[in-house]
Amino acid sequence: MLGFVEILVFLCVVGYLFKNQRANDMVDVISNRIQEAYGSFRIPNVFSSATDTERNGVFSAFAAPKRYKDLEREQRQLNKDNDRTVRQQRLFHIKDTPTPHVQPEQPHIPGLACPSCSPIESRPQLDQSDRRRHAIDILRVTTHAGSHYATATGTGAFDWGVWCPHLAQATRVKRFPYPQMAGAVLPDDRVLEALELAAKEATNEKRAQLGLAEDDESFDEDSYFNEMHHKHEQRAAKILTGMRSKISNMVLRITSWVLYKLLPCFMSGVAAHPAQVEMIKRAIEKNPNIPLIFLPLHRSHLDYIMVSFILLNNDIKCPLVAGGDNLRIPVFGSILRYDGAFFIKRKIDPLTGKKDHVYRAVLHTYLQKCLTAGHNVEFFIEGGRTRTGKPCMPKSGILSVIVDAFNDKSISDALIVPVSINYEKLVDGNFVREQLGQKKIPESFASAAKAIVKVLKARYGLMRIDFNEPFSLSELVKSLRTSDTAHNYSPEMRRLQHKPSTTSLFGTDVVQEEQDQRQLIDNIARHVVFDSARATSVMTTNALAFLLLNRFRDGAPLSILVEALDELRAVLSGVRDLGFTGTSEDVIRYAADLLGPGLVTRELRNGQTFIKPVVMIPNVIELAYYSNCLLPHFALESIVVTCACLIKRDTERKMDTGETTVGRSSLLQKCMEFADLLMYEFILCKPCQKLETVLENSLEGLCVQNILCQPKQELTEEQQQAQRMYRNMDGLDVDDEMDDYFDDRQVFEEDTERVHFPPEKHCDRIVLQSVLAPFTHTYAAVASTLHKLLVVESEPSTHCGSMMESEFIQLCIKEINARVEQGTCKYGESISTDTVRNCLKVFEKRSYIETTNNNGVRLVSLLPPFDSEAEVQSIVHHVEYFVPV
Repeated sequence: MLGFVEILVFLCVVGYLFKNQRANDMVDVISNRIQEAYGSFRIPNVFSSATDTERNGVFSAFAAPKRYKDLEREQRQLNKDNDRTVRQQRLFHIKDTPTPHVQPEQPHIPGLACPSCSPIESRPQLDQSDRRRHAIDILRVTTHAGSHYATATGTGAFDWGVWCPHLAQATRVKRFPYPQMAGAVLPDDRVLEALELAAKEATNEKRAQLGLAEDDESFDEDSYFNEMHHKHEQRAAKILTGMRSKISNMVLRITSWVLYKLLPCFMSGVAAHPAQVEMIKRAIEKNPNIPLIFLPLHRSHLDYIMVSFILLNNDIKCPLVAGGDNLRIPVFGSILRYDGAFFIKRKIDPLTGKKDHVYRAVLHTYLQKCLTAGHNVEFFIEGGRTRTGKPCMPKSGILSVIVDAFNDKSISDALIVPVSINYEKLVDGNFVREQLGQKKIPESFASAAKAIVKVLKARYGLMRIDFNEPFSLSELVKSLRTSDTAHNYSPEMRRLQHKPSTTSLFGTDVVQEEQDQRQLIDNIARHVVFDSARATSVMTTNALAFLLLNRFRDGAPLSILVEALDELRAVLSGVRDLGFTGTSEDVIRYAADLLGPGLVTRELRNGQTFIKPVVMIPNVIELAYYSNCLLPHFALESIVVTCACLIKRDTERKMDTGETTVGRSSLLQKCMEFADLLMYEFILCKPCQKLETVLENSLEGLCVQNILCQPKQELTEEQQQAQRMYRNMDGLDVDDEMDDYFDDRQVFEEDTERVHFPPEKHCDRIVLQSVLAPFTHTYAAVASTLHKLLVVESEPSTHCGSMMESEFIQLCIKEINARVEQGTCKYGESISTDTVRNCLKVFEKRSYIETTNNNGVRLVSLLPPFDSEAEVQSIVHHVEYFVPV
């Protein structure tokens, strides 16, 4: 009943606002009519009639105010017309001499730096007392309404916000100016140059299509150029109309009130950390003129509005949110546009190798104008929603615009805010269809409406949003540029350097300077993804799914699961934030209820509750989505333990010894090879860190847990001197004679520093190996499918050695499916289209295969010298080496 009363009050307030405006207009009209009547009023003259007086030019004393009012009204109207003309000229006319934008120098931002990149400049922004504070449910705690607000303001029970807290919250949030910058885009020099270039390319293509020489004057080049230029002008205007945001304070408030009413219908709460929000506010207070760039990891369509929802209700300016043009659907697309969304294409260039200059220029200019005007910006650094549950490799297209705006001084700096969003149960359903290789169903109004109805009838548990510590873009750029020149990477590290995203707005035909710039932008993007993954809170469903798939795939009694969850909580304590509290038994029961019988089954065995995962292929793929949230935390340990066990297996095959140990140096070298194979699956360290150092730290951590053991040995004085000499010369360029020294030193390390395997931790090592086993099984199946690309000598006409990429991916999925059914692979979650694509990227980077574009069709083929049976088999052996037994 209270909800209906609140709706009635809300409608009354809206009606009053419109009525109030209408009343003001009516008062103005009545005032004008009174003035006209008052000015035309005449005092009767006893000597002559009013008509005679007017005819003789004699006016009464009441006519003077009327003439004065008429002149004043005409002057005001003239001023308005002049102002309107000036505004139109500024918006739509091109200036002959454009005024360059001059950004005043901003002071240095202290403390807002990455601790690894700039340990001297970095300052902790959250102290231990803030970190110990609990997250709050923002659906039940309103900052501008409710009993606590009435008590704080002294209004008491007379405050109407006590009775209608959500409506009061929506109306009392702070208003911010949101200037519309679309009108300043088309006259910009960047867009004009792009129009010229596009028209020129179209003219050249037309001449080449007609087969005419450059000096052939039969082709009216000027006329065709003008026609193409006008066509691209119209296209640029259409692009801008479909792209631009129309963010509105009123629509944001209405959306906030609707979310307060709808979210509790299908979610138990939306948790956020108050200390993190206060941290963002402090950063804004210290740097009021610097835009904030929010970079969330993308999981659900609900992500588009939830960050703005939290910021709005905490009096922080809402950002413009980059969304895919697939969301530009009737009704819902308009709502998102007025809530701050601007829509961009998934694929900027329609054809591979040919840049869309007009679209790039419009997008680049629009974003730059918005940043200059003071807008905050939010975009998903992964590009799209993750289909596997773990973070995806970043796409650096929009980030390149922000860095470019910083380089050309359009903005003095920007605060990068990594954001993590997690759900106990995904609102969007699952991505099993796409992981099985089926096409994605495009969004539409009907599908969106049907999904909303379905969501409102279900239960999805808790949603958690975490804001990471913001850091200065200028400090990050400075530190990464310094580290790139100062660090001398080993050959392994040079091989592990990541290939930047090809979706950058810079394009592919760049010079070395721009290539370095792209590498810098890609490092920033990888830095953000790494920080966001580390800040993602672990939910109840993540913990239960991880234990079931990696430790108890055959099921376990509830008591055993409780002990395992207690151990997992102890391991994650202080490292990852847990999005749940309470006893482990209650957590397991709650998570099992939330996942449902389709993913987790429960039955009574000998009087105990027995919980088991459903390992059928469609079900286990969905369950793996929730388990994969914990993969970035255990990936390094899994790499070290897997490589240690594989080396131990090879050693035991070659010699029969009692206790087998492995050399520390050979172990780390094999770990680098394994990390190289998984380079498109995980970001194992920050760009400002060395992978060797991170792997060594993981090995030491495993030794502390006694999963592995590395006894310390006493060294002679000469051995200690040799080690000190190597540390001093580590990373320097050496000649051939010193190479012999390093080879000797490697043998020396293997002879003296050995890694042991404590037998009591055998089960823990098996669990860590199973963390990455689904990926290695997928990679092995893809490598085996490369045989399909070999040219059959007996029938060369029927097999040309190349295949459509989509067809090859389907063959890989069939191969993995066959292995799962045969029992050679026990991981049904290995069937993953995303993992297959990442494996193809690795093979392409190693020059095993080549991916070409033939009239919009992507073709996959083997490259020499790997286009033979023997070479393909060597690739298979190399990949299968990392598959645990």
